[in-house]
Amino acid sequence: MDGVITYLNTDLDLTSAQDLTTLARAFESRGVFALHVTRCDNGLWRATFETDDDHSEPESNIAAILAVSESLSKELRLIWDSCTQKEFNVGYDCGSSPWAFNEGLSANLVGRMVAAGVSFRVTLYPDRAQDAAKMQTDN
Repeated sequence: MDGVITYLNTDLDLTSAQDLTTLARAFESRGVFALHVTRCDNGLWRATFETDDDHSEPESNIAAILAVSESLSKELRLIWDSCTQKEFNVGYDCGSSPWAFNEGLSANLVGRMVAAGVSFRVTLYPDRAQDAAKMQTDN
């Protein structure tokens, strides 16, 4: 990492009592790939999806994933609606530059997220190179 704050990607995280493998196949057929689809010990299904497209900001990435969810068949819509968690998790590598950094989502996209019942989370990953350098100077 070069110390520059950078958008990495957006994951869609789902949790449901219903099997998510059929939904995963539908998403994958439209270019949104499952990182995992797992039945947990508690009986719930969890899945995480992301696109393989190169997006420079979360807006276009979230829009691409929402387009798939919005086009689901009635049968797949029932599985989607059964999810107790639907969350976009936006990841950033952090650094010390630029001095100010911001990205936003349009009102239209936020409205689509609300209509789809999807929540929003941000994950910040530390600059590991800066952490390693700090550890060296502390020792």
